[in-house]
Amino acid sequence: MATKIRLQRGGRKGYAFYSIVIADVRAPRDGRFIEKIGTFNPNTNPATVDLNFDRALYWVETGAQPTDTVRNILKGEGVYLMKHLRGGVKKGAFDAEACQKKFDAWKAGKDQKLIAVKDATVKARKEAAAKELEAEKKINEAVAKKVADKKAAEAAAKAEAEAAKAAEGEAAEAPAQD
Repeated sequence: MATKIRLQRGGRKGYAFYSIVIADVRAPRDGRFIEKIGTFNPNTNPATVDLNFDRALYWVETGAQPTDTVRNILKGEGVYLMKHLRGGVKKGAFDAEACQKKFDAWKAGKDQKLIAVKDATVKARKEAAAKELEAEKKINEAVAKKVADKKAAEAAAKAEAEAAKAAEGEAAEAPAQD
């Protein structure tokens, strides 16, 4: 029986979420499958992959053919690198310990890159929020200045009106006193 490693769609409209499954090549995309080996969430930044590494490696080594997208996911997770390294162990190029050390070194470098991407994303969000806050403060200051100017103009007009009334009152009182 020919098997494929493929994505099975789930999630709601506009928010796809995929299961990584082993299926018969004749089965439809979201149809019957043999085994579920992981999940893939492209909605996060960077995309989240939860994979049963050992089972994925087993199926790749037994000849299951992945789709293009799944092949990229498996390469990103290191399944194909481990398959390659195990081939070197079988040929006698190096032992299993050296194979594991090489894989661990690769995985550590990949994890560092992933952490750097996440940190850069968080930093960019904080900077964008700070810029937005600064712009909002400037707008608020401009509005507050306009309000203060308007209140000062109203107070000056009110004071002038009171001064005019007082002057009229004094002018009216002055002839009455004579």
